Amino acid sequence: MIGRHYAKSKPTLTQERMYEVIRAPVITEKATLITEHNQITFRVPLSATKPEIKVAVETLFKVTVTAVNTLVQKGKNKRFRGIRGRRSDVKKAIVTLAEGQSIDVTTGV
Repeated sequence: MIGRHYAKSKPTLTQERMYEVIRAPVITEKATLITEHNQITFRVPLSATKPEIKVAVETLFKVTVTAVNTLVQKGKNKRFRGIRGRRSDVKKAIVTLAEGQSIDVTTGV
């Protein structure tokens, strides 16, 4: 159906699913540099959606999220002691916070 717009509703998440969606903060040089622009990077499951990530971050950290960008980092083929293996695919979420808000990723939730 062309031209139809449906009202978007917030997904309802259980507390358990919220902790499952936000697995860990990504702490790298690049992730640290973007914190100056009110952005935080989290590792999330491949099945997580942008609305789920937004609700989870807003509820767990009590902040306002303005945008969520996601990317899937494809796993590499690696060798360990001559045996071939493959790293798993990883999904990351770059969450932009409202002006004046921040999350301290060094402390736990």
